[in-house]
Amino acid sequence: MEHDWYNLDELARQLGRDSREILKLANRGRIPGRKVGDDWQFHTSEITQWLEQEMHAYTDRELAVLESTHRSTDKDVDADIPVTSLLCPETMEVPLQARTKLSVLESLVEVAGRTYQIWEPATVLKAVRDREETYSTAFENGVAFPHPRNPLPESIGEPLIAYGRTFTGIPFGAAKRQLTDIFFLILCRDSRTHLQVLARLGRILQLPGTLDELRQAPDVRSSYDIICRADSTVNES
Repeated sequence: MEHDWYNLDELARQLGRDSREILKLANRGRIPGRKVGDDWQFHTSEITQWLEQEMHAYTDRELAVLESTHRSTDKDVDADIPVTSLLCPETMEVPLQARTKLSVLESLVEVAGRTYQIWEPATVLKAVRDREETYSTAFENGVAFPHPRNPLPESIGEPLIAYGRTFTGIPFGAAKRQLTDIFFLILCRDSRTHLQVLARLGRILQLPGTLDELRQAPDVRSSYDIICRADSTVNES
């Protein structure tokens, strides 16, 4: 069972940072937490959401540290190459025939369901929609990472990633209203795996040329090969 709360030292270890840096961020209100007496406490779900928003500005080194400190203990996840252990051609759709945010989410959940690991698709779709309504998972580079706000271990079997690319960008809620055309639906059973996968995806997409290659890939097979090569490159770095 996962922790619900971290103290200052536990959070510092999870983030791979000095506890004095975390204390400074907490005192300045830059990281979500609450003070109980003389001690700071940090809720795991709030920290996860904070990291999701901060991660897009991380360097490869910072993402590598985060990935290392959140290595999955899930037996169905290869901790060394978490993306391609959760993604397969069956859970990819290129092109993704969707023109709205809702149709993207519906299509991705349907694609993920091809594995028969989505036990409650309506629950998963609602959780993903609710997360997007709270705060969009789209970033300025045209990529979005839709996912539930909290893990859904009772609604999915094995953790998985579904990938889709629309041939034209659509409004998906990016901060500066950029259009989005690349989507990774992330469905994990615990927050550690979720953050590890997010960190690895961030490293993959920072590799020079990867996003351009994905946007030029005409079909599932070529898209899958690009992601596999990038995942291996990151693993060897």
